[in-house]
Amino acid sequence: MTTRIETTGEIGFCFGVKRAVDIVEKLAQEQGSIETLGAVVHNRQVQQRLAEHGVKTVDNLDEVRGKNLVTSAHGVSPDVIEESQKRNIDIIDTTCPFVRRAQVTAQKLARSGFFVIVYGEAHHPEVKGILGQTRGKGIATLDGNFLDTLERIPRRLGLLSQTTQMPAKFIEFARSIIDATFTQDSELRLVDTICHDIRQRQAAATSLAKKADLMLVIGSPTSANTRHLAELCAAITQTYLIETAADFQPSWLRDKNYVGITSGTSTDVRTIKKVIARVESLAGG
Repeated sequence: MTTRIETTGEIGFCFGVKRAVDIVEKLAQEQGSIETLGAVVHNRQVQQRLAEHGVKTVDNLDEVRGKNLVTSAHGVSPDVIEESQKRNIDIIDTTCPFVRRAQVTAQKLARSGFFVIVYGEAHHPEVKGILGQTRGKGIATLDGNFLDTLERIPRRLGLLSQTTQMPAKFIEFARSIIDATFTQDSELRLVDTICHDIRQRQAAATSLAKKADLMLVIGSPTSANTRHLAELCAAITQTYLIETAADFQPSWLRDKNYVGITSGTSTDVRTIKKVIARVESLAGG
């Protein structure tokens, strides 16, 4: 029997990633080389391609050798911008517009007297950039019980999310905060900062997973949105997160009639096409 192979409509680069990669590639072409603060996107194949075009990644400002520095699509905190200005380094900002919206939201909440809670991975570059906008008046966490560790719960709380989180889990987290803090005279402001593209991609992936008996999620395990796609699909059907076509194992096709394929928002279409071609060659689809 021929195996059916289907991809989601939402696949490949999202708007924010495509914008950032286009800016970096154009700058590298014009200047011969360019430095970026951290990976532009969390995908090794994309980073390797950019490196071939003269894009060098630095981990901190001390490593910068040129006069220009590109920030990643994940954004950075105000402290990084200010320190760059002191060092006469011109910042070229490629922050995703949806991430920028979350940054502005965090800044406004903090300036309005709210203690800001960012639902997200505290170590993630995007979350660090968002939290930095609060100037020390906030915290990033995925633990709904973290309030138990505080000596005093702030009366006014502002709650938002890392842009790539799963909406259902953010809602669950928000409910736990409400249960713990909603008392007399308390104030809670909840702002939806999850990316529209992420919502659509997650919905498309789960819809396809309900039909498929095998799902492939293509992308880097260091990419938060890719891991979340894999987690959502794995709750429905057998799922594997792979980076390249070489990661795909022929044995996975045993007794599989319907293979669904999706990708993280920082996965290059060229990588996706190679995976599809390998699956087709092995499945006879």
